[in-house]
Amino acid sequence: MPSVSIIVPVYNVEKYLEKCLNSLVNQTLKDIEIIIVNDGSSDGSEKIVKEYKKKYKNIIYVTKENGGLSSARNFGMVYATGEYIAFLDSDDYTDKTLYEKMYKKAKETNSDYVECDFYWKYKDHQKEDIGFRYKDKKEMFAKARVVAWNKLIKRDIIINNKLEFPMGLYYEDVEFFYKLLPHIKTFAFVEEPLIYYVQRETSIVNKQDRRTRQIFTVLDNVIEYYKKNNIYKEYEEEIEYTYSRLLLCSSLKRMLKVKDKLTRELLVKETWQNLNKKFPNWKENKILKQNNSVNGIYMKTMNNVTYKIYTKILGVCFNI
Repeated sequence: MPSVSIIVPVYNVEKYLEKCLNSLVNQTLKDIEIIIVNDGSSDGSEKIVKEYKKKYKNIIYVTKENGGLSSARNFGMVYATGEYIAFLDSDDYTDKTLYEKMYKKAKETNSDYVECDFYWKYKDHQKEDIGFRYKDKKEMFAKARVVAWNKLIKRDIIINNKLEFPMGLYYEDVEFFYKLLPHIKTFAFVEEPLIYYVQRETSIVNKQDRRTRQIFTVLDNVIEYYKKNNIYKEYEEEIEYTYSRLLLCSSLKRMLKVKDKLTRELLVKETWQNLNKKFPNWKENKILKQNNSVNGIYMKTMNNVTYKIYTKILGVCFNI
């Protein structure tokens, strides 16, 4: 059994792929398997992967019809045999010590889950992203970074609980993370930035349209999962806070970048309606009341009037 299975979905990333794969085949932890899932690429990505597969025995290469990021990750998990699973996007790359340090920390602390810091990598500079060091799962729910690719997760937890990424939806990491969280017993941190999160104009994050509203579906799926598994009451405060934070501080900013004015205004209106219908007393949330960060203050100033003012001003700024 390999120590770590690394799942790398590939879709038309020939410009970035070699840097990604070089960072993986040169890992200081040698007991890894690199599962590359070609999600129907039409560029030169397959040729690049096949060249690497000839040189490195720990590369597993599988192909499928295009189905999106979630589909590719789920497909890759079928082939994973490692003690732990990691995900890496094919336009990103890592420090060569990443998986050795993550795996070592997992074994030293007997952890189900390990998280590391990362860099936002821009064309001409990079920015370090240092995560909050949460002390328990309730803090983790409210303050963790929900991206999938800076985590090491015990494979048995994913398989035994039949966890998958939601098919055909944006915000797939959000749904996967919050469904994973209740099953984690122990966690740890590697307090170093060891992944380079590459920012490119053509990425999904930088292309906004009506599909941004899928955040509502994803969050409803999470709530339904917690209710179905009788853990909603245990995390109710955290769910309410996270629902409001993600809508007002994350997806709303994406919606305000939608170019079509009518679509943008509909999404903005739907955000406010959904929040106040689902959680009418969200401003009384205990976690929010204790949050004096910039985002916390911004959220606490929101009401029917200020919401319209903020979104109108920011909508104009983002669409200049």
